[in-house]
Amino acid sequence: MKKIFIIAVAFISAIFIGIFVINIYEVDTTVTQEITKVGLLLNGTKDDGNWCQSHYDGLQKTASQLNLEIHLRENVAAENVTTNIDELISKGCEIIIANSFEFGDGVKESAEKYPEIYFFHATGVEKGKNFSSYFGRMYQIRYLTGIVAGLQTKTNQIGYVAAYPISEVNRGINAFAIGVKSVNPEATVYVSWTNSWTDDDSTKSATELLLDKYDIDVISMHTDSLKPLEVADERNVLSIGYNVDNSQSYPETFITAAVWDWEKFYTPNILRCLQGKFVGNHYWEGVETGIVSLAPFSEKVNEGIKEKIDIELVRLNSGTYDVFYGPITDQSGNIRIADGESMTDYSMLNEFDWYVEGVVICDEE
Repeated sequence: MKKIFIIAVAFISAIFIGIFVINIYEVDTTVTQEITKVGLLLNGTKDDGNWCQSHYDGLQKTASQLNLEIHLRENVAAENVTTNIDELISKGCEIIIANSFEFGDGVKESAEKYPEIYFFHATGVEKGKNFSSYFGRMYQIRYLTGIVAGLQTKTNQIGYVAAYPISEVNRGINAFAIGVKSVNPEATVYVSWTNSWTDDDSTKSATELLLDKYDIDVISMHTDSLKPLEVADERNVLSIGYNVDNSQSYPETFITAAVWDWEKFYTPNILRCLQGKFVGNHYWEGVETGIVSLAPFSEKVNEGIKEKIDIELVRLNSGTYDVFYGPITDQSGNIRIADGESMTDYSMLNEFDWYVEGVVICDEE
């Protein structure tokens, strides 16, 4: 545990970094006059309406700002990462971006093999002289979507379709449930596992299980399949999406989403590569950077919700509050985070094997 004033210090630092990034954008630099080739490895397709598209779209925005030429590899398997990287570098790519945790070993091996090339690994944990890993504090946005769900539900039964019971996913479930409970103590969050990030069949089954078993009127998701949104739309259940804004595909039921804007990461960090200022790091950046955000609300969102979210955004940006700030109690009534304390980053990233009050795992009933 750590006292909350540490978060305040981190926030002040984030403000300073943010000012620095803004100043970088304003500098008229000569490093973008020539085209720079960037290789992008995706574990799916660039138009999946989900995780892969969030990276592709963000990098396209960065490319237009920094004069980049994107060389894309789609549906890359983990065992083929190094081969793909070899080929991209042979084509002149000076920067390599990989979007899957499973690519970690291959990216690390290639970074050691090509010390003159810069590497970025999404959701990874490693870093090196020419190698950074990066992710965003999406749990902060999950908390906000939980507030939306808690104020929107009429049945007080909310669904959550999730991939695996790992720290990343559990962190999001708990943040969502904390948001729900903060505005609606009577509501329950029911979780169903897909045991896959992308499999449509298992995701559809997990979604149908929730909707068949409970009187759910709002459902959220942490999966890279769009089946939760599709099934919810078929049954006229309101949905909260993930990764990108899919409101145009489900206009009658989609109310918002926890989304990524990777341009906010790619532009300043690739610019540092071009300027020769790269420093290998493990980035875990929050709502104040704009990397994670809420998609616009649909007209179906209840009156007063937007105003509540605006207030919570101010709190998250204040440096005096984060989602996992105690007291927080688990399903068994045990205090997991004491009053006046918050979780360490290490615990949030690696030790989330428990759930807060108000979460029901379907397999454990």
